[in-house]
Amino acid sequence: MQNRIKQIARIWTPPTQMEGNGVKSVKVLGSNELRQLNPFLLLDFGFSKLPQGFPDHPHRGFETVTHQIKGKMLHEDSTGHQGALEPGDVQWMTAG
Repeated sequence: MQNRIKQIARIWTPPTQMEGNGVKSVKVLGSNELRQLNPFLLLDFGFSKLPQGFPDHPHRGFETVTHQIKGKMLHEDSTGHQGALEPGDVQWMTAG
C-alpha cells in the first residue's frame, strides 16, 4: 500500500451565533458551509452563563455527547431526567 499525502482543501473559520436564551455557540461542524460532511454530524462549542440556556425543545432520533470543559451545567430533558456536569465530565444522551 502506497502512502499518499493529502493536501489541505480549505481552511475554514466557523461562524458564531446566539442560540436559545443567550448561549453563544460556535458551529464547528454542521453548518451549510461544510455540506460535504455527514449531515448527521454536529459539533458546537458553546459559551453561556446563568441564567442563559435553552427553552424546552423536542429531542428525538439522535445522540448528543457533551464534554464540559469548565464551569457547570445542569441538563434536564422534558421527562424530568437531569444531570449536572462539572469540568472534565462527559454526558452521552440518546434522544427519542
